[in-house]
Amino acid sequence: MAEVIALIDYGAGNLHSVHNALKAAGAHGVKVTHNPDLVRRADRVVLPGVGSYKACADGLRAIPGMVDALEERVLLGGVPFLGICVGMQLLATRGLEHCETPGLDWVPGEVRLIAPIDPSVKVPHMGWNDVALTPHARGHSLIEEGEAYFLHSYHFHADDGRSILAMTDHGGGLVAAVSRDNITGVQFHPEKSQAYGLGLLSRFLDWRP
Repeated sequence: MAEVIALIDYGAGNLHSVHNALKAAGAHGVKVTHNPDLVRRADRVVLPGVGSYKACADGLRAIPGMVDALEERVLLGGVPFLGICVGMQLLATRGLEHCETPGLDWVPGEVRLIAPIDPSVKVPHMGWNDVALTPHARGHSLIEEGEAYFLHSYHFHADDGRSILAMTDHGGGLVAAVSRDNITGVQFHPEKSQAYGLGLLSRFLDWRP
């Protein structure tokens, strides 16, 4: 029986592209959903996100019972979880885009405006860039080194460096991936990262954290 992969629809994700990329990576049971009951039955959960941190956080919380369902299935149930772009940033304790907005607080930290050391470096960080594993993440079964497509103006500042799986560079180091137990988030867009992104999604479909 195909696994149920809940792709969360809260009005703030590139759902069509992510859905197609998951299918191209081998997924057969992707359900685009805003139904908390389906999330509670899911075998895997994917949380995409584009736009501002506040809009995404507000959109997720506007669905009655969705945050509770995610906490039940991911934190308590232990199913594999992947956050993409702002979906990864929502794992933080708070975001500082426009105003302070609480996040899920699954990976302690905050999301701040990118402030390049080199003033000639432009924000947003847009385009292809390296994904470099941190030393303690060598051998992680999900994230590999390579090149991925990024598009963001705010970045994840983790409280604990051990939660950082990978970094990239854009006028200074930026977090490219974070992880905690069965939870992983990536700042880049796998659905726009061609072979590298499809490889990541394929490994996520087999991931047994």
